[in-house]
Amino acid sequence: MLKNKSFVKRTRKGNIVRTVKEHYLRDDIVCGYENCKHAMCSEHPKGPLSATPRDSVQWGPHYLVPDTNAFVNQIDIFERPVINDVVVLSTVLDELRGLSMAVYNRVRSILRDKDRHWFVFSNEHHRETFVDRLASESPNDRNDRAIRVATKWLTAHLQDAGIKPVMVTNDEDNLRKARADGISACRMDECLRIYSEHPELLDMMGSVNLLEMDNWGGYPEHLTSVQIQAGLKASVLLQGTLQIAPYNYLEGSIYTKFPDGKERRVLIVGRNDMNRAIQGDKIAVKLHPRSQWRKAPSAALVDEDEDAVPDITKTACEAAIVPDTSSKASVAAAAAADGNANGERASKRARISEKGENDDSAASVAQDTVDPKDVTDGLLADEGEPTGYVVGIVRRNWRSYCAFLDPNFASKGARASSGPAAVSVLAMDRRVPKIKIRTRQLDILAGQRFVVAIDSWPKESRYPQGHFVRALGDAGDKSTETEVLLLEHDVPFQPFTKNVLSDLPLEGSSWLFDPERDQVSCGKRRDLRDLDICSIDPPGCTDIDDALHAFELPNGNYQVGVHIADVTNFVKPSTAMDKEAAHRSTTVYLVDRRIDMLPELLGTNLCSLMSNVDRLAFSCIWEMDQDANIVNVKFHKSVIHSKASLTYEQAQNRVDDPSMNDSITKGIRTLNMLAKKLRKRRTESGALTLSSPEVRFRLENDSQDPVDVEMKALKETNALVEEFMLLANISVAGKIYEHFPDSAILRRHPEPPAQNFDNLQQALKHLGIQLETGSSLALAQSLDRAVLPDDPYFNNLLRILTTRCMMQAQYFCSGTCTPEEFRHYGLATGIYTHFTSPIRRYADVMVHRLLHATIDRDATFGPELTDKTKMSEQCDVLNHRHRMAQQAGRASVELYTNLFFKGKTVEEPGYVTQILQNGFSVLIPSYGIEGVVYTTGKDSSSGPAVLEYVKEEHKLVSSDNSSSIELFQRVRVILQVDDKPVSANVSSMRRKLSLRLIEPQIRGISVTSDDLKLLRAAAEESRKAKMSDEKIIEMVSKHPDQVKTV
Repeated sequence: MLKNKSFVKRTRKGNIVRTVKEHYLRDDIVCGYENCKHAMCSEHPKGPLSATPRDSVQWGPHYLVPDTNAFVNQIDIFERPVINDVVVLSTVLDELRGLSMAVYNRVRSILRDKDRHWFVFSNEHHRETFVDRLASESPNDRNDRAIRVATKWLTAHLQDAGIKPVMVTNDEDNLRKARADGISACRMDECLRIYSEHPELLDMMGSVNLLEMDNWGGYPEHLTSVQIQAGLKASVLLQGTLQIAPYNYLEGSIYTKFPDGKERRVLIVGRNDMNRAIQGDKIAVKLHPRSQWRKAPSAALVDEDEDAVPDITKTACEAAIVPDTSSKASVAAAAAADGNANGERASKRARISEKGENDDSAASVAQDTVDPKDVTDGLLADEGEPTGYVVGIVRRNWRSYCAFLDPNFASKGARASSGPAAVSVLAMDRRVPKIKIRTRQLDILAGQRFVVAIDSWPKESRYPQGHFVRALGDAGDKSTETEVLLLEHDVPFQPFTKNVLSDLPLEGSSWLFDPERDQVSCGKRRDLRDLDICSIDPPGCTDIDDALHAFELPNGNYQVGVHIADVTNFVKPSTAMDKEAAHRSTTVYLVDRRIDMLPELLGTNLCSLMSNVDRLAFSCIWEMDQDANIVNVKFHKSVIHSKASLTYEQAQNRVDDPSMNDSITKGIRTLNMLAKKLRKRRTESGALTLSSPEVRFRLENDSQDPVDVEMKALKETNALVEEFMLLANISVAGKIYEHFPDSAILRRHPEPPAQNFDNLQQALKHLGIQLETGSSLALAQSLDRAVLPDDPYFNNLLRILTTRCMMQAQYFCSGTCTPEEFRHYGLATGIYTHFTSPIRRYADVMVHRLLHATIDRDATFGPELTDKTKMSEQCDVLNHRHRMAQQAGRASVELYTNLFFKGKTVEEPGYVTQILQNGFSVLIPSYGIEGVVYTTGKDSSSGPAVLEYVKEEHKLVSSDNSSSIELFQRVRVILQVDDKPVSANVSSMRRKLSLRLIEPQIRGISVTSDDLKLLRAAAEESRKAKMSDEKIIEMVSKHPDQVKTV
């Protein structure tokens, strides 16, 4: 049977088009029940729905048939492995695809798990369950009716089997109509009550409705999406992604492009101005009047309990930040009461039936505030840093959050009975506000880490409302804390699926190079196994991406080759492995482990360019003259045979040892000579030599506990490898852009605004040093001149602080930026990409495919390589994963730092690296560790400050001018981990490292000599007790026959 379906849609260009599709209805669609005896079902293979589904008193054996709203709001529950035998209607899948691709993909993932017994019933193509939309029906009402009709048909169809389909919905109107039609139907909470052995499922429902404090007036209404777009188009509003300050969860900012084309930061201070926006949300912002712009530095919050912070908006800036009520009221009045504009988890019905939005809305957001078009560099110099407030949410970035129970909830009377209790939980990410949940597991969750999700944030609620998802483990446990940091940084760390592993070579680790199969015989791959190639990597490296060679040519020039693992030979486009690699995007390196982008067989074996085996590579080969000028460059697919896998130290020893003159050593010396010339030329062009503190831990073999921590040392051979990797990346970037001008994957580094250096410049004045920031060359030269004879570490510290003034480098698609925007500021090159690490970066995999397509006309590649939109979307994923991987690595260092310093009291010299309004940051060079020393009371950021901030000099000064703290000042501090029981308070649940000042001696801040003696004595006792316990445990475990003696 053939029907026509017509609908209208908006194209990417904004045009409205009508589409007509032919819709076929069939009689042979099966129900999915594995033992179905009906003729049309018995002729097909067994369905996935089991013959023995869950039994209940109310319905007997039954299958669940959720509507769209149930999936949208409760997908976390459906993902639990106890929810089996579920019928997913095609109507529901189609709606999910339109409403939320994230939920749609999660449902699809469950459907692929055969052990769950889920089944898609194609009701939209079944002759007896398809329904036409009635003239008086909305699309939403038609879909609800289709769900009811399909459930009713399934009920009749399965009657003889004694199995009852039960429709699950929280839509009261749909529920009422279903029951009136004689359909078994229930709400989600009624459904979950039959899983009595899993009480946590009801906790996952959420449904928190808490009374707020009497003096709480609520947040302003958000603008509608139409009003936001009109304001952005008129340049009345600014748009950006909210980033919360690491030391102050009540201060956020966005980096956004102003109408003059320059990117600047806009501060958003206080929970009112954030207006229900959360870290990572894409928001629309209105600027405050200039009188409310900020002229003082950020304040660091000592107290991690937000309810204890009196009013951060009064202390964070010299001028008031909060706009007057009348201004906000007029904005709120202009905004329609549109739940969808809040980006909150609304019902499907509310999402679909948006009405009454006012198109003439640019004027409604224009208030008596600063117009972004009037903002100039000169204005910023006079008035300070712009501040603003959130008027709407463009896109929510809510995710699951690792959290713990507020340790103070009991004293606040949160638990009123033995039943479900409404409590506050605090996210491990202190940039996220408290979340209100309802739980029946207070005793179990105390002292644990667990996962929660946000459901909504009504304007009447001070904090967002959410639900419990799952428990992780005890706080303080190393494995639990590692899982927390992986989840918090959105790192995919689950084992590779069978589908992914099925794409590996069938030979497994026995795979060998084959000249025929690998296209050497036909000339598409060059045989370079005779070259003296070697790799130079850190100690213990097993995923070797790159190898090099160099030798002198008869004409006096040099042939230099960079050989990169040919990952794309094994990872084919659009395969399960390729999709997983695109999803992971990068390998993540933690202190104690590595989360691979590719399965181990490829990453550490078949693709790894280890020595003494034949390996496939992608080679970039230059001819260079004596001055390291490129005469020509060629790119080849190749096969190589590395002669040596060296560490940086081993390679350096070969360079330095005059007695070694083998071909590998000569090649390394040639590479080193050329690298120095390349580096000199790059530096003269303005390439920056910046710095960052990097920490290396030495771990105990059995326990993987840190037993030593030190700064990483760099050798000359580190720079050698770096220079040729940069040169390869630059050469490849030019090649792929030449052939793919609209879809090449490149990497750019924007020039930092001059305002980013203001505080640094102010601090350098009294040292007689001036940074020239007009260009990267001027900055590089001024950094080279910035030397203090009495302090050899100063220049390195200055480079660390200069790094923090830089913008973030990012991947982009060449067709989305002008050529002028391609420039990489830090490397001083007009074009750049990533080609040299395809084992650990998916960006490099994409670049390999682009490069292969440029040198081989017969190469096959996916259509995405020429699709600017898809390439740009993948770049967004790459940037997110890269940023999260970096942060996860730092969090792992922080975790192991806390483990290393637990029970220790360490005194170390340090340098002041940041001035805050109520404290200062200190970097400990010997460990590469940084922390905050507070200048207020020990237990609250609201206490009177011992040191006051002086804007003109950008430093902290005591009231009697006897003491001061300024940038670059040398201090001495004591390092200690908060070692209270993990359930004692908020700070101890987050286990942070604390710094206390010893020198200079400032009354009210510095540790007194008596306190210092007590701290040292207590730490020594703790250390001895810990060592004694561990010694006994070690003896018992390693010598069980001596247990009696022990």
